[in-house]
Amino acid sequence: MSTIVAPSQRLCLTRPAIGSATLSTVTALYLLLLSNQTFWSKGFADMADQPLATGMLALGLAAIFIAACVTVSVKYATKPLFIGLILASAAGSWFMDHFGIIIDVEMIRNAAETTPAEAGHLMTPAFLLHMALYGVLPSVLISLVRIVHRPFLQKVKWNLAVILPCLIVFVAAGLSHASTYASVTREHRDWFATLNPFMPIASAVRYAIHRDAERNIVVQPLGRDAHVAGLPAGSRKPRLTIIVAGETARAENFSLNGYGRLTNPELAKRDITYFTDTRSCGTATAVSLPCMFSVYPKAAYSHAKGLDTENLLDVLTHAGIKAEWWDNNTGSKQIANRVAQQSMPDTKDPRFCKDGECEDGVLLDRLDAWMDKVDQDTVLVLHQIGSHGPAYYQRYPESFRTFTPDCRTAEFADCLQSEIVNAYDNTILYTDHVLATIIDKLAARQDRLSPAMIYMSDHGESLGEFGLYLHGAPYMIAPSQQTHVPFVLWQGQEEKRDMDQACLQAEAVKPTSHDNLFHTVLGMMHVETSVRDRALDLVSACRTAAAS
Repeated sequence: MSTIVAPSQRLCLTRPAIGSATLSTVTALYLLLLSNQTFWSKGFADMADQPLATGMLALGLAAIFIAACVTVSVKYATKPLFIGLILASAAGSWFMDHFGIIIDVEMIRNAAETTPAEAGHLMTPAFLLHMALYGVLPSVLISLVRIVHRPFLQKVKWNLAVILPCLIVFVAAGLSHASTYASVTREHRDWFATLNPFMPIASAVRYAIHRDAERNIVVQPLGRDAHVAGLPAGSRKPRLTIIVAGETARAENFSLNGYGRLTNPELAKRDITYFTDTRSCGTATAVSLPCMFSVYPKAAYSHAKGLDTENLLDVLTHAGIKAEWWDNNTGSKQIANRVAQQSMPDTKDPRFCKDGECEDGVLLDRLDAWMDKVDQDTVLVLHQIGSHGPAYYQRYPESFRTFTPDCRTAEFADCLQSEIVNAYDNTILYTDHVLATIIDKLAARQDRLSPAMIYMSDHGESLGEFGLYLHGAPYMIAPSQQTHVPFVLWQGQEEKRDMDQACLQAEAVKPTSHDNLFHTVLGMMHVETSVRDRALDLVSACRTAAAS
């Protein structure tokens, strides 16, 4: 008599079987060996003269990876966990290997706060192929196999038989060259931050914890004593200051800063003050932008403090000054929560916008009509898309395609470094035009307004130096390309007349930073408040005694 086998049983019989400990070991070695090109390349370079230490490190890491994977190989959870680890490691390895990015808490925050359009530039065909080969394919293989789990008590015993020896090997390997590992990690703090996928996952967990804690933050008041000093509003022209919050512009590529190419031809013809040595608060927008508008200096700033304390725009409002934010980027990062806001991508203006992003010309297009209606002291923030990569070529119109051949794709591997630099320099050239046009529009209205403009980029950009691209490196190891930013000040005739220009030029060659923005804007708007630090206000100290 023949036995009838159900289809589900036949499928189970034909699927290859593998023990949970064996699958855990294979998965652990896959993660360690095939998803850690950046980690191993740094390790081999940093310990090139100590092959035995490198070998023991590999042995110790293999042991701890196996122990970790065996520990989580719980029935019903094994496949989802391993597939998640593999997909995460595939994505992490792509960004670390191709851009030199370190996936720390702030990088996770930056990714979480990005827009679909911005994220879309990173979803290149090469990235998708990488994910298919290193993420999807091994995930499919795991999903197809049948995992054999022992009964619970036996499983605990057999798992411990693997885990405990692995932990012993890990400890022994670490102690064998402990002084070497300690020395190398002190000198190269970014090395173990690239250990994939566990360090990125740890960063994601820390970000989630911080994010959850931030949900209950109540904003505390700041500068409620603020008031405009001097002549009352009705007996003078309204003051208008435009703050241009730049994006990804690095000072190294500003001809105003000595760059060999003429990337600032229009600003060079304007009567501006350029601050030559300005440092950013962070290396990514999610950090730098709120820090710029915060009362806290970089040394005291934290993301939580930025959220739970009112900022520059709030203090201006307390002083009776109208504040407004126009955004052509990924949002104000909650800076403008309590003032009027406009989102340029939301306009979907076909002259400037495509696929959820707009060229910065969209800001200029709306400026004339808006300025004609200004009838009180006002501060307007224009948040640029500026030089945001990797799709630099989408940041400038064809008429500003001056440096060629320029990289016309977001996939850097398809371009020479010189082409990437050309595209980036074109973005700086266009920003130069945007700033010069804003100055001209302000200057044209001096008959009824007292205008000024201040420009400061949020962070810089790496264009292949030291093997790094884009931005977001941990600040302690970030190269100057990501932290040295351009800073431009233009003042109208009235403010310039009341300013000691020799004093201002002396300030312009001193070290400055994002710390100065909060206090300098208050000084420009003649705001007196206990929270303004005169030592960080770059203009009030240079105002003539008669004008003070």
